[in-house]
Amino acid sequence: MADPDRVVLWFGGHLRDHTEALVRADDHGLTVGDGVFEACELLEGRPFALTRHLDRLERSAAGLGLPAPDREETRRAVLEVAEAWGPDLGRVRILWTAGPGPLGSDQAWGPGTLVVAASAVGEPRPVHVSIVPFTRNERSAVAGLKTTSYAENVRALAWARSHGGDEAIFPNTRGDLCEGTGTNVFIESDGMLLTPPLDSGCLAGVTRAVVMEWATEEGIDVREQRLPIDALKEARHAALTSSTRGVVPIVGVDGRELAPGPLTEAVAVAYIRRHLEIPDP
Repeated sequence: MADPDRVVLWFGGHLRDHTEALVRADDHGLTVGDGVFEACELLEGRPFALTRHLDRLERSAAGLGLPAPDREETRRAVLEVAEAWGPDLGRVRILWTAGPGPLGSDQAWGPGTLVVAASAVGEPRPVHVSIVPFTRNERSAVAGLKTTSYAENVRALAWARSHGGDEAIFPNTRGDLCEGTGTNVFIESDGMLLTPPLDSGCLAGVTRAVVMEWATEEGIDVREQRLPIDALKEARHAALTSSTRGVVPIVGVDGRELAPGPLTEAVAVAYIRRHLEIPDP
């Protein structure tokens, strides 16, 4: 098992000691959360689905009005960090901020700041979830973008854990099922896997997209569908997907126990097999 305190860091063109002070105090990513990020699973020293993650990083940057980071430099940085990390299970985080700027909400001066770092991650396991009394705003200016403004998620996850959950689940302002703090939700219903559509305000998860494609190829009916939050409260079987979890069953919702469902188990087996065979789908 990887050392939980180990960090491999790339900044400014090469690997650095992660305890070095590297980012300016007036970096907009620090002062106002004006930045975007991605997190890829590291398997045997290889980042999973890196191309899709870089695509989404660029979409998120465009959504914030930021220039895209240099893709080849970013890819080289990720691969250098992954090689230095080695074969242990981990994750690599790609951070791109607007760079130095005013201590307020006016536009940053730039140039942007790129940081790539790897750290340990636990083995995926079934999860208990708590539905939080907060909402995702599907009409927000940053809806669907993977930004560094994560305070909302931090508070929601703390609330969920204080109520016995491993993950927090948000409804949106319409009262529909949306997403977790870092996960997408699937519900088994009438022989199908259902997941909220992107206009619910949820993030277009890389693992969500891969699971939908691979499940379809395995003969499993998977669909995007608007779902009330009560659909999760009443579900017999449900699952979460994310880059570091893969596909895991939800085994509790607000203290109500659930059993892993047959579709979740089938998709999880297919995902484990395929994502070892196809590192950059």
